[in-house]
Amino acid sequence: MSTARDIDAGASRWRIPAVQWVGSLFFTGFWFAWTFLYAIPFAIVCLVLPFPRRFALARVYATVVLWVLKWSCGLTYRIEGAPLPQGCHVALWKHSSSWETMAMMVVFPRQVWVLKRELLWIPVVGLGVRQLHAIAIDRSAGHSAVAQVIEQGKARLEEGDWVMIYPEGTRMRVGETRRYGVSGTLLAAESGRLVVPVAHNAGYYWPRRGLLKKPGVVRVVIGTPVVAAGREVREVNDEIQTWVEATVKRLGLESGDWH
Repeated sequence: MSTARDIDAGASRWRIPAVQWVGSLFFTGFWFAWTFLYAIPFAIVCLVLPFPRRFALARVYATVVLWVLKWSCGLTYRIEGAPLPQGCHVALWKHSSSWETMAMMVVFPRQVWVLKRELLWIPVVGLGVRQLHAIAIDRSAGHSAVAQVIEQGKARLEEGDWVMIYPEGTRMRVGETRRYGVSGTLLAAESGRLVVPVAHNAGYYWPRRGLLKKPGVVRVVIGTPVVAAGREVREVNDEIQTWVEATVKRLGLESGDWH
């Protein structure tokens, strides 16, 4: 026969997921509303602001999102690994979640992003993205897209901005990957900059196309900077991919998230 204590314990196991769903729904609604409401004055104000101040405002946006995520879903983060090198370089981020699209603005210095051009077509938000000097590419363009990243990336690096790239090109499910694109490594090689790989386990807590956000701590590991100049591009890419994917798997195993 079940005791009152057993019944209470069983009920508590159900209350926790229910609370998490409520928090996740609240956060999702807030995120969409905050994005569009912030984008309107952002797009207007940025018409008269220099780029460094535009990025500062973008960082405010991301900081608020991460704070609300922590408050509503119990999801926060910590930074581990190597210190960032002096100057501005090319960062290759693992892409498994929407979380890193906000976190990179807070974790790294002033930056521009390589992203799909379709994001520029979003009303109001697309205008804000344009004003942040994003490198918007047609992912089906092949070599011309790579050439665009190299040409515009060099200009952004010379202006003092980091260039942030998702080498997989799209979000991947936890435990999955695809061959990394070469544009970031080529940009680093031709500009004489370093490649900084970044691994994290955000995909477990905020799954690709998932509504539920799990509570916990996203671990972001910054890898040792890699010299690309004078080396075979695919060799560098394979080295980076091996490290990133092994690190993501290790994080999952250490956190009990890997399955």
